[in-house]
Amino acid sequence: MTLMQTILTVVLVLLAISILFVLYRFIKGPTLPDRVTAFDLITTIIIAIIAVFSILWDSTHFIDVALVLSLIAFLGAMSFAFYLTKRRNDAGK
Repeated sequence: MTLMQTILTVVLVLLAISILFVLYRFIKGPTLPDRVTAFDLITTIIIAIIAVFSILWDSTHFIDVALVLSLIAFLGAMSFAFYLTKRRNDAGK
């Protein structure tokens, strides 16, 4: 195992641990925005894991998957922001 593979393995372990912490916030989160932010962060960490696996396995095919996942996550975050804005405007009427 080379030094690069060792570093990438350590990075994967750290990303997996960080997903556990964010998953706790997702489950425990007191408000809906906390849960949505945690879900967005989980998606971002998964994209990072895909990128690390792409480097580790020396394959560029996974980068396309990460790109599509990031676009879907962005659309989800914008949809939620639109929902919160609309809900806040409807509550003020």
